[in-house]
Amino acid sequence: MSEEGQRVELYVYDLSYGYANQVSQFILGRHIEGVWHTAVVVFGTEYFFGSHGISRADPGGTLLGQPGRKLELGYTHVPRSVFEDYIDGLEESTFRGDKYNLLSHNCNNFTNEVSNFLVGQGIPTYILDVPEDVLNAPFGKTFVALIEKLSNSVTQRSANRESPEFLQLNTAIEEASESNPPRKTRVRMSDTVEVIPGNNTDGDGGGRLPSEMADELEAEERREREEKKKNREPPVVFKEAVDVRIEFDNLVGLIDGKLSQDEMTSLEELHQYMLEDEGSWALGENFLLFIGRLLNDKSLPEEVCVHALNVLACAGLKDDVILVLHQDRKDHILMNFAYEIDRLSLNQQKALSLFVCNLFENLSSSEWLLYISEWQYNNSAISNIRVTTKVAVNSLLSDDADLRDRGTAIIHNLACKEVFDDVAVELTMALLQFFNGSPPEEQIFRCMKALAKFCQISGQDVPQLIQMIGPEPTKFKGASQRVDEQIALIVKKLR
Repeated sequence: MSEEGQRVELYVYDLSYGYANQVSQFILGRHIEGVWHTAVVVFGTEYFFGSHGISRADPGGTLLGQPGRKLELGYTHVPRSVFEDYIDGLEESTFRGDKYNLLSHNCNNFTNEVSNFLVGQGIPTYILDVPEDVLNAPFGKTFVALIEKLSNSVTQRSANRESPEFLQLNTAIEEASESNPPRKTRVRMSDTVEVIPGNNTDGDGGGRLPSEMADELEAEERREREEKKKNREPPVVFKEAVDVRIEFDNLVGLIDGKLSQDEMTSLEELHQYMLEDEGSWALGENFLLFIGRLLNDKSLPEEVCVHALNVLACAGLKDDVILVLHQDRKDHILMNFAYEIDRLSLNQQKALSLFVCNLFENLSSSEWLLYISEWQYNNSAISNIRVTTKVAVNSLLSDDADLRDRGTAIIHNLACKEVFDDVAVELTMALLQFFNGSPPEEQIFRCMKALAKFCQISGQDVPQLIQMIGPEPTKFKGASQRVDEQIALIVKKLR
């Protein structure tokens, strides 16, 4: 131990993963920045308390990942052996697992006591003290229960993501993908058929040529896709919002002379895909890197990003765009960009929302928007569904009429899919705030339909939130017959 002692830090995590920051104002009438979980880091170990008692981990090595904040508490001269004996004593007495209580005896009480032992002072009061007005608020307990449920849901998905079975499966998939040689032939996704040769040419094939079998398989696949598409609720998309030729020409005019040779190749590939109606096979392996530069390079004019997104919005309507999206499974160029929607200019937000909305046109790309597999971005665990939800909420609550319109479309489309309870709850919060305004009938219908769907998905939490926060759905009764039908479905859930 050095003369100044052993450094003691407080790791601070937001257990609500941002939900408290988003929903507390609606429920409590005041803003709560986060629901804090803390741990003490000393002697190269992270110590924390929960329902399983006192636990130890490498710093930042828990399922919560890296902390949102690291606070220096001071330096201690307590020997490690003495400290470990102290921790063992706490573990057998006041900080046993069965003593844990989310409100009155939690991780923050533990770190406060340990901090006092090590450095002679407690942790910051804004972390330690649960505000009395929150607990005494009419819906304070509901707020705490909601946050606990949401954080447990996120933590459980994080645990599943890191399980040995998941890692083993993911590794196997990646190895199989890398072991397959790249195809030299140009084929569309719908034309790709695997034909396994066998010694018996008179088997199930009945002597037919492989090409004949492939045609039959393709026709069957096409019938299945068309049947699924016909039976689903039609999404709201914007096919005529932009002219792809105008957007592409404007894009070229802005980046002419500013591209490398590889980027020029990618631009030509984009031209083939969007304007010559070639399949997504026309896009090379560096295409998404090229798109990433158009979206993120601050040395280029802002309009470059806008026109690129509008071209992508047109691409989102194509049935083979899923092949482009799957190429992004490692670098997450598109979703990392979309996650920053609240930092983009208005025109960029409008173009991005159009892109996301149009991806609901086809089943495969709409399912991609709902993927729950997580990755780390700026010290946060995010996923496709988390990004899609953020884009939806940001757009719905915008002051811009066009962006709000697209937000209602995205939320409508999400509601017609299968989403988790926590997503339904978060989108419900946004819808209730949106209903404080006076939107046009089309938007009322989309949002009432979404709210009715969310009442089915989360039959307890969503109706409770509607009654707690308001306004009453009947506020819009009489807007149209179809709106009244959705209101009736919601009211049934409120009784």
